[in-house]
Amino acid sequence: MSTAAKNTQANTYTDFHLQYIAGEWKKGDDDSINTNTNPFNGETLVEIQQATDKQLDEAYQAASDAQKQWAKQTPNERAAILYKVVSIFDQRQDEIVDWLIKESGSTRIKAMVEFSSARAITLEAASFPNRVHGEIRPSNTPGKENFIYREPMGVIAVISPWNFPLHLTQRSIAPALALGNAVVLKPASDTPITGGLLLAKIFEEAGLPKGLLNVVVGSGSEIGDAMVTHHVPSLVSFTGSTSVGKHIGELANGGEYIKQVALELGGNSPFVVLKDADIEQAVKAAAFGKFLHQGQICIAINRIIVEDEIYDDFVTRFVAHVKTLNVGDPNKADTAVGPIINKKQVASLKEKIVKAKDEGAKMLLSGEIKGQVVPPHVFSDVTREMDLSCNEVFGPLVGIIRAKDEDDALSIANDSMYGLSSAVFTQDMAKGLRFARGIKAGMTHINDISVNDESNAPFGGEKNSGIGRFNGEWILEEFTTLHWISMQHTPRDYPF
Repeated sequence: MSTAAKNTQANTYTDFHLQYIAGEWKKGDDDSINTNTNPFNGETLVEIQQATDKQLDEAYQAASDAQKQWAKQTPNERAAILYKVVSIFDQRQDEIVDWLIKESGSTRIKAMVEFSSARAITLEAASFPNRVHGEIRPSNTPGKENFIYREPMGVIAVISPWNFPLHLTQRSIAPALALGNAVVLKPASDTPITGGLLLAKIFEEAGLPKGLLNVVVGSGSEIGDAMVTHHVPSLVSFTGSTSVGKHIGELANGGEYIKQVALELGGNSPFVVLKDADIEQAVKAAAFGKFLHQGQICIAINRIIVEDEIYDDFVTRFVAHVKTLNVGDPNKADTAVGPIINKKQVASLKEKIVKAKDEGAKMLLSGEIKGQVVPPHVFSDVTREMDLSCNEVFGPLVGIIRAKDEDDALSIANDSMYGLSSAVFTQDMAKGLRFARGIKAGMTHINDISVNDESNAPFGGEKNSGIGRFNGEWILEEFTTLHWISMQHTPRDYPF
């Protein structure tokens, strides 16, 4: 690491008890306090006095004012800010990773995955200012030209989740800013630092003009609906549960001001193992894709579906492998399974364990729940009708379903209201491609896990898993709008 990098790293960020509005760090005006805690040991990290709806309005007005000048900046000027952010990411990697571990309960392995993903989407976004373009189309009217301009949306509202807070926030704000928009961000209450305030510090250090990025930490009851219904934002980008996503969709289209939405919602990812698969490789993939970040990922493996002929062999090997995973302190380099984000989620997982047993699933592996650390729980004899199959688990519990054959496996995989990510293992690539194209989902990975996200590939789902696509040129289209301008060069002959 260079001397400059070391000096930057030594000067750690502070002021995380404040809001970031109009380019200033200021105290929230609401009476309520967000007590941000470490999910592993319960340590209080910071207490944040929350924002009021008046402060949210201040943020939106600041964003609206700043955006007009920002949109006039040259592509290279906007790109330079993003490249500077990437540089700061590199300089402050240890600091960022440490915050992910202590605030979101990320294992060190997962924190590094998330850091790399957030860095990658920032680097991709830096290319957007020079990739956005319009078109010239012919006209059937004599003497006319048609120009189609692709313009910034204006102000984008971002509501981010707690599970991959850094990446899933940066996935929206970096492209939005690169394309000439301004942003007002409401991070999840469990991760206000890694999901917002830390990024505000990074963009501020990079020289982003004041007002373009605002981070408002507040309770859902105080500012949640107003984030969507406020008259300023043109688009609402939300990542989270399907139930909340539906509510946001209703607000965005049922109020005085109609908004566009980009929604990445819940999932129920199937992981299919066909009878000709490399079982040992499938076992390793299933364990990683299920238990990374304790299964608290929208694209985590939710159902393991195995053809009958190899079912017993797979189950035996899978349980044996999962037994070797280290559970506990997320800060240790070899920990595979760390803490659940909060007590409410732990209570939900306990209910799911009881329900799985009540419904007839056979528990092959379990362990003592200590505080918010839930060890892997593996169930066999699971059917497609059971709760473990029908609903998103969002934790280190998994059911293994027996499929009669390939057609049955595909039927089970598609038997869900969700369609986010999916995976299939087979040594026959033609079969794998045929099977993958039969899955009703936004993403399918052959001989890999459902947990995949690349900055230049479209990320999004079908059915109740959301609307729109993130990353690459797909988010470029989501976060801009088209303006048709025609030019009549010669007088037109009107009929009256």
